[in-house]
Amino acid sequence: MKVSDYVTQFLASHAIDKVFGYVGGNNAHLLDSIDKHPDMEVINARHEQGAGFAAEGYARATGKTGVATVTSGPGGTNLVTPIASCFLDSVPSLFIVGDINSFERDPSKGMRQIGFQDVDIANIVKPITKHAIFIQDLHQLRYELEKAYYLSQEGRKGPTLIAIPVNLQYEQEYDPSQERSFFESDEYRSLQEKHPPAIEEATIQKVVQLIHNAKRPLILIGNGVRLSHSIEQLNQLLQTTQIPTVHSLIGKDAITADYPYNLGFIGSWGNRYGNLTLANADLILALGTRLDTLQTGRNIKSFARDATIVQVDIDPSELGKRISIDLPIFGDVQKFLKQLNCYELHTSIDAWHTKVLSYKEQYPHTSEINQKEKRGNQILSIISKHSKESDIFTIDVGEHQMLSAQSLQMKEGQRVLFTGGLGSMGFALPAAIGATLGTKQRAIVIAGDGGFQMNIQELEVIHHRQLPIKIFILNNACLYMVTQMQDIFLEGKHVATKEDYSAPNFHKIAEAYGLKTSKISADDTAIESTIQSALESNTSELIEIMITGEMMCVTPRLDYSRPFEDMSPYLDKEILQSHMNHKV
Repeated sequence: MKVSDYVTQFLASHAIDKVFGYVGGNNAHLLDSIDKHPDMEVINARHEQGAGFAAEGYARATGKTGVATVTSGPGGTNLVTPIASCFLDSVPSLFIVGDINSFERDPSKGMRQIGFQDVDIANIVKPITKHAIFIQDLHQLRYELEKAYYLSQEGRKGPTLIAIPVNLQYEQEYDPSQERSFFESDEYRSLQEKHPPAIEEATIQKVVQLIHNAKRPLILIGNGVRLSHSIEQLNQLLQTTQIPTVHSLIGKDAITADYPYNLGFIGSWGNRYGNLTLANADLILALGTRLDTLQTGRNIKSFARDATIVQVDIDPSELGKRISIDLPIFGDVQKFLKQLNCYELHTSIDAWHTKVLSYKEQYPHTSEINQKEKRGNQILSIISKHSKESDIFTIDVGEHQMLSAQSLQMKEGQRVLFTGGLGSMGFALPAAIGATLGTKQRAIVIAGDGGFQMNIQELEVIHHRQLPIKIFILNNACLYMVTQMQDIFLEGKHVATKEDYSAPNFHKIAEAYGLKTSKISADDTAIESTIQSALESNTSELIEIMITGEMMCVTPRLDYSRPFEDMSPYLDKEILQSHMNHKV
């Protein structure tokens, strides 16, 4: 068979029905084969970075390996940002580059370039992939393609890349049955042996005893809960024990708002009630989370200082890498929870429930102590209120990202997709395209004026395909998160954030792209009815909300070196001390 047909059939055999891409001379054969396959569809982006982020959104929303294909040279280099995003957030993905002719790539000659658009993309991305290779010989193809797909889903998930020279793609006499299979290799067997070992029952029994003895237990939910398909097991544990929960940024949609003891988002921009809960806990089960700087703050001595910490992670390098862990467990979160749920678990924590709910009542996410009501949080809360249970939120980077983490209230069946580790502006719009095409569910984009301009061209894909995507742009005509840093450290000189920065009229741009659109001020009394009306339909639509920077200010905030519970704006010392009274 033709080589490009073989690659297509391989992807289809793994239930991948969408491939995102941008066509060029060196990947045209691949796209043609995908287009001809009855069970697959080419999604033509308007920029290679848009294709990469769309594949990432598809993977995050479906759990399948997201696939994007581009041509050589700038096609491949434009994928570097989404590849890095997938690597840092453990997103299963496969990037296929249609590369230059195999006879035009000879590193041994020491020349900078031989063929046109000759860039060694495989070596460029090796530090940010689980596997990346240029196929020099057609006999490598089956082995390396199987390996790339397997590694995208194996262990800690992540991106892989395979560069296939154009002259190999159109080879007509390829017989994969005659080629070496990765799944029959010693390398595959070796990787199988490196899987996390079974968690010893003695370790599980220790955790059981810790739960039984705890007066103030807490579960910290990370991205690994979703990646390990552990939502059902987590809910079973919560139903049995009623242990309060908090979550990381990317762990947000693993727990719904209707769980009565969901104490929200924690960390440098966490909900105050979430940070207070964690600071008072005497036991923390950290499930599938890296405990990075934005979660713990920089004063790591104050993080959970009165708690016994149990950390479960599939990547042993993440166990105790920044803070001291009392019981590190190398293992799969789902298997851990299944074993734990086999025991008769009991808790007696009514006083703890009362205390944590009092935090939530005193410091709601829509207002802050000693401050006027927070309009940005309120707007996100209104959007959340009128969303549907099946909606997928995709969130760009900026103040609105933290406001979304604080304010969105997850309903049953909803998802929220953040770019966490990389924090890449321009993520949300193409990620929404991938998510909605992968699930057939509506997507809601939350973006700022800065990030939205980075992949604004993907509006054409939404219009062309009439996708059910609602886009909310919170437009304060500046890069407000950076301005705050400039105010503190750079004498308020707003270079490139307000000075020499501007935003276009998104309302008119949306009209030019053929989208339904509306524009409203954040202060308008009709804003809730405008949002509600927009979310009643599935029509492609852009809603531009004009808002001042101050309205977007994220509070509370954990300042450098402050104790974890002592967030700005600061509480009165006596009030804070009363919250830290551990007698419950």
